[in-house]
Amino acid sequence: MLERLKEQIKILLKIPPQPEAPFGAPGSVRVFRAAPGFFRYRMLGWSGRQFGALLGIIFVLQLVSFDFDPTGAARQIEEQINESVPLGEFDIPLTMGNLWAAFEVLAVAGFVLQLPFTFLMVFLDYEYRWYILTDRSLRIREGLLRIDERTMTFSNIQNVSIRQGPLQRFLGISDLEVSTAGGGSGTSGKQHDSGVAGALQAVPAGRNLHQAYFRGIANPAEVRDAILIHLRGLRVSGLGDPDEEHERRPMPSSAESAPDVLEAARSVLQETRALRQALG
Repeated sequence: MLERLKEQIKILLKIPPQPEAPFGAPGSVRVFRAAPGFFRYRMLGWSGRQFGALLGIIFVLQLVSFDFDPTGAARQIEEQINESVPLGEFDIPLTMGNLWAAFEVLAVAGFVLQLPFTFLMVFLDYEYRWYILTDRSLRIREGLLRIDERTMTFSNIQNVSIRQGPLQRFLGISDLEVSTAGGGSGTSGKQHDSGVAGALQAVPAGRNLHQAYFRGIANPAEVRDAILIHLRGLRVSGLGDPDEEHERRPMPSSAESAPDVLEAARSVLQETRALRQALG
C-alpha cells in the first residue's frame, strides 16, 4: 500500500528525475546523497509534529466534553437543526451529543489518514535530494512541493563551511554551506541568477541566492576538500575570475620594457631623418 501511495505522490507532484550534471569534464562528475542519519533527523521532527497534533486533538476534545451542556442553548440549537434538516424521517436522532461524537470520529480519522501521506513526503524529500560536483561547478536540488535547484561555478565561490548541531552530531551528519560573492545579502520574491551558470528561478522571501547547502551529509570534510581542490586548481591554471587573474598578473618591470622602448624610439628617429632628407 505504501509503495502504491508513493508512486501516486510522485505522479501527483511530478517529481523530476536525477538532474543533469553541471558544467565540467564528464569524467569528473561525482554524486553525493544525504546520509541515512538525515532521514532519521527529519523523522524526529515529523514525530514531534505528529505527537503535538495528537495532544492538541485530545486536549480540545477533552476541554469541550467537560464544558458540554445538553440543556439550554444546546437544546435550542438541536431544535433549529431538526427544523431545517428533518433527519428524524430517517430515524436518525440528531442531538448535540451525536454531532459532537461525529466530530470526534472525523478528527481522529483525519489524523490517522494523514500519517502515511506525511510520512511518505518526508521519505521522498530525503530520497529525491541531489548533490552533484564536477571539476568546474556544483548543482544542488532539494524540495518536493517547491523544487529548489541551484548551480554554482567554483570561480565564484568565496567560502565553504561545515555546520553541525548537537542532534546532528549525535546522528553523525552535518550541513555544508557554500557561499558565493555577495553572500551576506538576501533577496525576496524576485527572479535572479544565483550569481552562477544556473537557470533563473523565483526565490521566496528570506532566501539567499548566494548560499547553497549540502544538507545531512555524513562526509562533509570530503565534499569540502573536493571543492577546495577544484577551486585551487582553477586559480592556479588561470581559469578563475578574470578580474582576480588580472590583479594577480605581475606588471612588466622597467628593465624588461626598456629595450623595447629604446628600439621603438630609434625607429621613430630614423623615420624622422628620412622624412627630412626627402623634403630637403
